[in-house]
Amino acid sequence: MKKKTGGWLESVKTILYAALIAIGIRTIAFEPFNIPSGSMIPTLLVGDYLFVSKFSYGYSRHSMPFSPDLFSGRIFGSLPHRGDVAVFKLPRDGATDYIKRIIGLPGDRIQVRGGRLYINGEQVPRELVGPYTVEGDGPRITVRLYRETLPGSAGAAAVTHQILESTDDGPFDNTPEFVVPDGHVFAMGDNRDNSLDSRAMNAVGFIPVENLVGRAEFIFFSVDGSAAWWEVWAWPFAIRWSRIFSAVR
Repeated sequence: MKKKTGGWLESVKTILYAALIAIGIRTIAFEPFNIPSGSMIPTLLVGDYLFVSKFSYGYSRHSMPFSPDLFSGRIFGSLPHRGDVAVFKLPRDGATDYIKRIIGLPGDRIQVRGGRLYINGEQVPRELVGPYTVEGDGPRITVRLYRETLPGSAGAAAVTHQILESTDDGPFDNTPEFVVPDGHVFAMGDNRDNSLDSRAMNAVGFIPVENLVGRAEFIFFSVDGSAAWWEVWAWPFAIRWSRIFSAVR
């Protein structure tokens, strides 16, 4: 008589296979992230969910869940392009995920003077678009929306993106000149006066290339936070439909 197989053992095996496949995809291909703060407004909004490509800059220990200390450096590594929106592990703890725009590459000289960004001694062009209203948990705030054009890098074209400025005389609007060391990059948030980034040397500072997790590619879901989890009838109205499947630029 043929012995019957299956049951709970087959179920466990199926779950294990599915988990291994999911971990493999998350490690090698794409990983989902959500945006918890407004430091990248207007490019990314609180409540955006996006996919990050893990293969864009190669692989380090931070490509794997929990960043196991298995090896150092990067495999198949490459530098980001200036203007990429990238996820990285915060240098001071190697665990906290940050997402910012790459502004400076190794050897670049970065400075902010009077609210204007300078790269290698050249002022980065910006064009006033108009007012922009920032909405959140607190009162609405109207700031200035600019279109900024970063110089190209390593054969890549110049990158034009939008930034917010509430003032040109804030805490990070006048900085010393930072020289990006080898093996590091310099990142800033698009919401320039409300971003803790590489300008804060004691908090973020230069980012080791090894700490890069991947490049933000596209938004796959977005909610504005207006509906609680139990308000099922309000869910469709809380979804930002126009942002779904939009590319991150």
